[in-house]
Parts: sequence; structure tokens; C-alpha cells
Amino acid sequence: MINEPVPPFPPQHQKRPGIEARMSPQPNFEGAEYRPADKLKGKVALISGGDSGIGRSTAVLFAREGAKVVILHLAEEQVDADTTLQHIHEIGQEALALVCDVRDPDACRTAVEEVVRTLGSLDILVNNAAWQQRQSSLADLTDKQLERTFATNVLGMFYLSRAALEHIPKGGCIINTGSITGLEGSEDLLDYSATKGAIHAFTKSLARNLVDKGIRVNCVSPGPVWTPLNVADKPAKEAGRHGMDTPYGRPAQPEEIAPAFVFFASNADSSYITGEVLTLLGGNVTAA
Repeated sequence: MINEPVPPFPPQHQKRPGIEARMSPQPNFEGAEYRPADKLKGKVALISGGDSGIGRSTAVLFAREGAKVVILHLAEEQVDADTTLQHIHEIGQEALALVCDVRDPDACRTAVEEVVRTLGSLDILVNNAAWQQRQSSLADLTDKQLERTFATNVLGMFYLSRAALEHIPKGGCIINTGSITGLEGSEDLLDYSATKGAIHAFTKSLARNLVDKGIRVNCVSPGPVWTPLNVADKPAKEAGRHGMDTPYGRPAQPEEIAPAFVFFASNADSSYITGEVLTLLGGNVTAA
């Protein structure tokens, strides 16, 4: 078993959306144990929410596998986006960071067009951007929060996929980020869990819709992961104990989740797999 940090971590809380550079300990994303094999050589990948967390680690591993990578991020996440680009450039791979709020369909289309204009093609789309905000009861869930969560997590996925499918060729793929909450629910993440359940259904439906075009669609659905999303959502003490209730006794590090995205992106590994929702739960085995 890989030796990853075990909580309790220092109590910490950030204003949303959260900045990875301010987390303690820093999430592990480079994949020290990972061994690339040119699985994505010559491919172009677009990753929403690619500045930090799972998106950052996926971007780095894609680059190590030979892909050119474009990450989408919010303007306030620029410091994390710069760090991600720096690591990809140090690998010797071409990369680009674009500011894009996936709630805006025009912004999604513009981003996709910029990818194709700059890098010449688009083979892989990773829908990873997400918004999360805990509430103890449905009565506390405002219309504003509900609309933002669904607009970011679900509508943004539709907007970006729709734009990307004008360019993704046969043999290309779409990979969505789901969550264990979309399978088992969460008492204080009512809206977020609902969006993740929708993402799982969208994955299976789009996979069936695109199978004749030779485009695969799959979903990676983790349990707790040490990312800014959770530090920005939980009270400081709870954030420091994130993931302690798993059988592993800790949250996953992003570098433990990103190889699943490589697996789904690689035709060498998963050419016969589409419509799948893969859970990574640190020892929990109750997900449907």
C-alpha cells in the first residue's frame, strides 16, 4: 500500500472555491509510483476544474502519458492553474490554461474552439468541475445555491460535452467525475448528491447515445479525496478529519484517483468499456 498522509490534519477552512496552494498538507498529485507508457501519445485532452485536486493530478498524468493538456478554471483559481501548468511544462509537454465558468454555454463553446484552434484537435474531455456546499436541512438550501450547484455540476457538463462532440473523433472519449454521494446519498449534501446521481445517469445515457460513433463515455466516482473542494466546504476541524471514517482511515490523495482517468482515456486499456461508473472508496464496498 502506498504511504499517503493520514489525518487528523491541521484544522483549516477556506473561502470557496478553495486554493490548493493554501492546504496543509499539500495534496499529492504527481504520482510518484506511477509509470507512464505513452498511452495517450499524440492526444489532446481538455479538463474542466483542472487547476487543482483530481483535475490537476489527471492533467499531470495525462501529460506524462504524452497528451497535450488544456485545463479550465475560474479566475480566482489562477494561482493553482499556474502551478499545474508549471508541472506539465517541466514534463516537457504542451499545456494551456483557460478561464472558463462552465455555467456559461458560450464560454464552454469558446473554450473548446480555442483548444482546437491552438492544438489542432480534441480527443479527450474530462468533465471534472464541481460546486459543493453543505446544508443541514432542505429548508436551508436556497434557490441560489441549488441553481449554482446544478448549473456547475450538471448543466456545465452538458454544455461542455455538447461543444466538444463537434470535434471528438471516433476513438475519442468523455470521462465524467461522479461521487459516492451520487450512489449512496449524503444527508448534508442534498443538492450535490443529486447532481452526482444525475452525472451517473448522464454517463450511461450518453454512452449509449454515442456507441455507434465509437466515442466512449465513462465516470470515475470517488469517496473522500483531499482536495480544496472539501476544505472550502467543511468547518476547519472537520476538514482536518476528512476521510477518517473510511476503512483506510484517510482520504484518497488525487494521485490515487487520477490513474482511473488514464485507464478510461486509454484505448489500450479500456477500448471495450463504456457507460461504466467506477468507484474508488478506500475499502468501502457498499456502493451500488
